[in-house]
Amino acid sequence: MTQTQLQIGPHTVQPPVVLAPMAGITNAPFRTLCREFSGGKGLFVSEMITTRALVERDAKTMRLIHFDGTEKPRSIQLYGVDPVTVGKAVRMIVDEGLADHIDLNFGCPVPKVTRKGGGSALPYKRNLLRAILREAVTGAGALPVTMKMRKGIDDDHITYLDAGRIAVEEGVTAIALHGRTAAQHYGGTADWDAIARLKETVPEIPVLGNGDIWSAEDAVRMMSRTGCDGVVVGRGCLGRPWLFGDLVAAFEPGGATGGADGSARPTLKEVAAVMRRHAELLAEWLENEERGVIDFRKHVAWYTKGFSVGSEMRKRLAITSSLAELDELLAGLDLDQEWPSGADGPRGRTSGRNRVVLPDGWLADPYDCAGVTADAELDTSGG
Repeated sequence: MTQTQLQIGPHTVQPPVVLAPMAGITNAPFRTLCREFSGGKGLFVSEMITTRALVERDAKTMRLIHFDGTEKPRSIQLYGVDPVTVGKAVRMIVDEGLADHIDLNFGCPVPKVTRKGGGSALPYKRNLLRAILREAVTGAGALPVTMKMRKGIDDDHITYLDAGRIAVEEGVTAIALHGRTAAQHYGGTADWDAIARLKETVPEIPVLGNGDIWSAEDAVRMMSRTGCDGVVVGRGCLGRPWLFGDLVAAFEPGGATGGADGSARPTLKEVAAVMRRHAELLAEWLENEERGVIDFRKHVAWYTKGFSVGSEMRKRLAITSSLAELDELLAGLDLDQEWPSGADGPRGRTSGRNRVVLPDGWLADPYDCAGVTADAELDTSGG
């Protein structure tokens, strides 16, 4: 594929690949792994940071916004419902030099977020969306502000085209669209045609596509089919941080290569080495080995998908609490296994949901945002 780059304000992202913010996943250790496989190329966004928790300097939140010296640009995703609180958080980031890029979360479909009117519920309230974007862009000054959103709440309440035009009018630098509604959650198939329609609607700024990118080939197909300017990779890299090496190979001829199609096909021995490094990075970051290994447990099933590991061994790997125990269990696997055919494809959450949890009366008026106050802000960041 012809070499391609993405411009996010002053930042050139080459290849045009972004790691999607994922709660409890895209912390500093996971971002480090992904960057190592990409050779430092691409844009890697923090997990969701709530504006209230940031302004209040919550200890967990301040840890989550830590970037090491190799992360450039430093990218923070903010979640907020109250324009005033969002504005305070953005100005704090600017004044204290905490990041180089700010992404706003209007795509999260989980009930704890949508019941407050946040995430994928918020763009339905057009005036509220505009007010938040205006506060963020004004407060950010020279820092680029982007946003990530879904198609809408459900098929009867589609918002992405209106939201896209509002974003352009308020000075947002780029938009990422997940081609599902909040009601779809992560079920079904992502609507790539919606990504193409958004690009046609907002040709002034970059549009990034998100949804069902499980391989570098999927990313190339999405860009070719939709005309989008870049891709956002979420569940596709769960247990597969080397996907970012595949993406470099796909977008930059001469980059990292793996299998015959340019994709990585690690043996179980190589996968085990990545698992060990991931757990070790988490232990170092949390400054506690047991906590780090426990946090790593959620990744075990994703890393081992498709390999012949056995249910009992999977259970044992998923209850480890020390690096030594993890080493012992990994050493007991049949590490000579080649990459299995069942290792590709969907990972992570795949179920849909029919009803989106919303504040009372939320759908009554798409413009009135009375009653949305700072009390609607979440007080915790991440997962």
